[in-house]
Amino acid sequence: MGRFKAIAAVCTALFTLVLAGCSGLPSSAQMPPSSEMDVEAYEIGVGDTIAVHVWRNPELNQSIVVRPDGFISMPLMGDVKADGKRPEELATEVGTALSEFIRTPEVSVMVTSPASKEFRNRLRITGQVASPQSVAFQPGMTVLDLVLIAGGVTDFAADGRAVLHRQVDGEYKSYGLDLGAILTEGDMQTNHTLQAGDVISVPRKQLFRGEL
Repeated sequence: MGRFKAIAAVCTALFTLVLAGCSGLPSSAQMPPSSEMDVEAYEIGVGDTIAVHVWRNPELNQSIVVRPDGFISMPLMGDVKADGKRPEELATEVGTALSEFIRTPEVSVMVTSPASKEFRNRLRITGQVASPQSVAFQPGMTVLDLVLIAGGVTDFAADGRAVLHRQVDGEYKSYGLDLGAILTEGDMQTNHTLQAGDVISVPRKQLFRGEL
């Protein structure tokens, strides 16, 4: 009897694996890692507008767009490399250079228009939705929010096989979403909180899966 139970348990496990393989969902874990990310120090990029303020020297104050070559032009200093530097790093460098002309300059740098990060910090939804979208990321946005912004799924959507693509440790990983359960049943199990750069793809129904 014990041997029979062991065989039955193995068969059940194998059957479960087969069902999972046929489901069409990605093989990676269904729950994506937390979208709470450590806030990285901002690095200035090409196209950013930065404000350089030199205390008590208003003639040196500048509002500058970082050029395609990554440089900005400053009075007394000429060209200064800004691309890839944190604002405080650039402020220190400008202050050091200006110290040849001004006694103990106090310099601050602020990014007023972070254009270089506009596309990196977007969310995208493609496939069988009414209106595929690329939208600006806002903290707290969920899968449902993005689907609604896209006008919902089409009649041809395999909404139970939607996929969330997320960059984890430098590479994209995929996580299954059940948009049908979210939209029609109120089941929020896969209504994950999104993070900047996430992509949702909604595939088309397939006849061989019995989806039409």
